[in-house]
Amino acid sequence: MAHKFEIHKDKKGEFRVRFKYNSEVMFASEGYTSKSSAISAIESFKKNGPGAQVEDNS
Repeated sequence: MAHKFEIHKDKKGEFRVRFKYNSEVMFASEGYTSKSSAISAIESFKKNGPGAQVEDNS
């Protein structure tokens, strides 16, 4: 699979979400205290991401 979400635990014990494309990290989330919150974040990305607008502030 060319792209995937990963959940991992950081050094502080928080759960973080990474989105990878071809093994490269495209973005990473804030830390969550529970794994279920990280899973909810992934579901939110999936639900709301396809229609998200792009804002170019350059």
